[in-house]
Amino acid sequence: MIMVDSSVWIDYFTGLASKQTDTLDDTLGQEPVAVGDLILTEVLQGFRRDKDYETARTLFDDLTVFEMLGKNMAIKSAENFRTLRKRGITVRKTADVIIASFCIEQKFPLLFSDKDFKPFVKYLGLQEV
Repeated sequence: MIMVDSSVWIDYFTGLASKQTDTLDDTLGQEPVAVGDLILTEVLQGFRRDKDYETARTLFDDLTVFEMLGKNMAIKSAENFRTLRKRGITVRKTADVIIASFCIEQKFPLLFSDKDFKPFVKYLGLQEV
């Protein structure tokens, strides 16, 4: 199972061709794809047209959706943020810290195009698709 970040989903829904969107397209229907509740929120809130929103929401009905936070993950996410900050790296978005930390803990590879995930790969063991 792979987790797909909102950065890839947004590119996918807007028709932007990239290595990551090609990977997502090849993976859908072939192996399990998951999203986190936080990712789902980030993606769905971006749709302006109701029709596009409904199309996307329907697609997500067929995927596994994980609840990403809770007390233990909140603490682990804060620890991961602090670990990177001690290395001089400040992750811009708390959501990315939570997503990366969840994937590390669950051992899910993450498909992403957002560069903020790279330090999690390099220093904390996040698996990149």
